Formats: sequence, C-alpha cells, structure tokens
Amino acid sequence: MNYPYYGNFKMYIHGLIEQKHSLGYPYNTSARILRMFDEYCMKHFPKGHTLNRDIAMGWASLKDNEHPNGLLRRITPVRQLAKYMNSIGIEAYVIPPKEPKKQIRYVPHIFTGRELSAFFQAIDSCQPSPFSPGRHLVIPVLLRLLYCCGIRSSEARLLHTTDLDLEAGTVFIRESKGHKDRILYLSDDVLHLCKVYGKRIRPYYPDRIAFFPNQQGSFYNKSMIGCWFHLYWDNLSDAKKCKGNPARVHDFRHTFSVNLLNKWVKEGKDINAYLPYLSMYLGHANQADTDYYLHLVPEFFPIFRDKSRKMSENLLPEVDYE
Repeated sequence: MNYPYYGNFKMYIHGLIEQKHSLGYPYNTSARILRMFDEYCMKHFPKGHTLNRDIAMGWASLKDNEHPNGLLRRITPVRQLAKYMNSIGIEAYVIPPKEPKKQIRYVPHIFTGRELSAFFQAIDSCQPSPFSPGRHLVIPVLLRLLYCCGIRSSEARLLHTTDLDLEAGTVFIRESKGHKDRILYLSDDVLHLCKVYGKRIRPYYPDRIAFFPNQQGSFYNKSMIGCWFHLYWDNLSDAKKCKGNPARVHDFRHTFSVNLLNKWVKEGKDINAYLPYLSMYLGHANQADTDYYLHLVPEFFPIFRDKSRKMSENLLPEVDYE
C-alpha cells in the first residue's frame, strides 16, 4: 500500500522506501510506521527540517500501555530513515541501538496433544456460510497446515494454487519473512488433505488464484485467521485451564518446532547437526531465532530436559534479545 507523506521528511521517506523496494523488500509495515512518524513530526515539530535528537528520542519514548516490543517495531524504521539520510549526505540523528534497552521474548503456548485434538475436532464442525461459500472447507485445512507444516499464517493465507505441486508433494513459500522463498515437502497425510480440499473447493471457485479463497475468490486479510482461531479455541474447556500467556494462532508454529525437536531427541539425533535444517525449513534469517526453541523444549518436555543438561554451552547459547 502506498501511504501519503506530507511532513518535512517526506522526500527522504519516499527515498528510503524506494531503496527498500529496489532490494526486493515489500516494506509495507515499515511504510505504515513511517506514516505515523510523519504525522508525529507535523504535529509536534512542524518547523523541524532536521531529524535531530529531540525529534528522534521523542519518538523513541515508551507510550502508556505500550509493550517494549511494540516500541522496538516503531523505532526500527525511523532508525533506518536516519541512516538513509546520513548515507546521502543529510545529517540526521540515529536512535542508539540500545534503545529500547531490552526486547522481551514472548513465551508461547505449546499445545498439548489433548488440546490439539480438541481444537481440530471443533473446527471440523465448521458449517457452510451463506456469506462465504467454501469457508467451511478452508478453515479446517488452513489451520491444520499451520500446525502440521509450521508455516506462518501469512504464508498460508497468501498461497497461490500454483504454489502447491500436488504431484511432487511440495509447497512453494514466496516472499516469506526475511524475503526469502523456500520449498517445503508435505507429509503424506497433509498432501492427501490438500488434494481432497482442492477437489471440494473447486466447484465454488473453479478459476481461483488463492489456494484459500475468501468470498470474493481472493486472499483473506491478515486478521481473519486469528479470528477463526479464537472463535474455536476460546470456547474449549482446555483453553480456560491454560496457564501462562494466552494461546495464539502463531503458537501452532512454535508447537510444531518444539515437537519436532523433541522427536529428534527421542530418536537420538544430533540436534546440533539438525538445527540448521530446521532453521532453513522455518525460513529464519537468523539461526538465533531457531536456537530459542532449545530453551523452550526443556520447559515442556522432560525427555529433553534430562538430555539438555549434558549438552555443551555451544549447543545451548544464551540468546541476546537486545
């Protein structure tokens, strides 16, 4: 989406966005944040033509009820803007990398086998909707794909029909986080699920582009999958018994990863050798993001807890969240 910019830094914002686009980055979320920064500058510094410390650090202050991770997401594009301006000879204050002081890792909910069984049984009861033909077919398959393949919800909802090769049993993930394409192999049961779904959805949308079409035959918006998840999960008795952070749809991905690591441990596999493959499979740009799961496994699985005590510090590095 193209956002309008009207403030004194609009020329540089446009330049930064064009630079990111030329490198293949969608930069949509950052462009939206820069629109908010543009409005902030017009309101509080209408005569400010230099991106100085007052402007930058005013933006970098934590808002009421704002999570530190939200602040980090707000700061990053403005820091990039200042670096871009400096690179073209325009003086600008770069928010220090230590701001905010610490990124807080969200501790995900790792679903138990019982919880997964109850959830998928619930979504299988999804009834046809007169307002969205085929939705009762989409919901059970899309949500299963999130757990069974460990892909992000955005990657699932933006799948094209041509991204799935049901003969070869592969799915092409395009423009994932980090802007790297990757190909995943589907297990036999997931492949069968997708084949049956394809035959059942075709009468509703014979010429669809989206593998999971909305009522217009296009792609669902990013909030819809979370809404479906909570529609079914929040009504389960298991959901009311959960401790810790509330479950989210993204936790299917975390559960997939933790379960796979635990399976490898049970099979006696060399985790140190297998971890890079998991990192590539998940589409992580940084293996530290994958290493994080090693800290989750002992918390939820006693088998790994016993073995992890014997692993070297190189295998279990401390993750720097700053």
